[in-house]
Amino acid sequence: MKLSEYAKKNSITYLTAYRHWQKGYIKGKQLPSGTIVVFDEKEKKAKEEKPSAIIYARVSSSENKKNLESQCNRLRDYASARGYQIAKEVKEIGSGLNDKRAKLKKILESDDWKILIVEHKDRLARFGLNYIEILLAKENKKIEVINKTSGDKEDLMPDFVSIITSFCARLYGLRRNKRRTEKIIKELEEEMSKTEK
Repeated sequence: MKLSEYAKKNSITYLTAYRHWQKGYIKGKQLPSGTIVVFDEKEKKAKEEKPSAIIYARVSSSENKKNLESQCNRLRDYASARGYQIAKEVKEIGSGLNDKRAKLKKILESDDWKILIVEHKDRLARFGLNYIEILLAKENKKIEVINKTSGDKEDLMPDFVSIITSFCARLYGLRRNKRRTEKIIKELEEEMSKTEK
């Protein structure tokens, strides 16, 4: 705040405030324009006491995109009611089973927060949430789930399809790899038989 605002706030004259600043009783800095800016220690302490939080909203598909903003609104209200300082708001579209979500990865790698707020636990991850919580606890961070009940039904079907697709891809991939291995072995056997002749 400006020195004049500081003087009004503390019911002293500007000249008295200026003298206090010159003697070092008031912490602040002087801008190149000559304006003196006073650091408000009370305001600084209040900001430091408020834990920084990231709100994370996710939907499985772009069809549910309109739900992202309503999720964010509920998360903002929750953070405000708890007295948290919102460091970042993150909205992501992707399956809860996908472990390669770029925005979530960026959150987990960053250090500028203490609390990660999600509406339902499956908004963050369908599986392995306990492991994430354990690892975050080591860094003095935590996850707060607003609603402990299970998530939306509309989100379960795409995730179920994702599970089946994932397993099918792995099965077909294994078969394909098996065929490749058999082909390599057969070629090696043929080469060995040629060299023996």
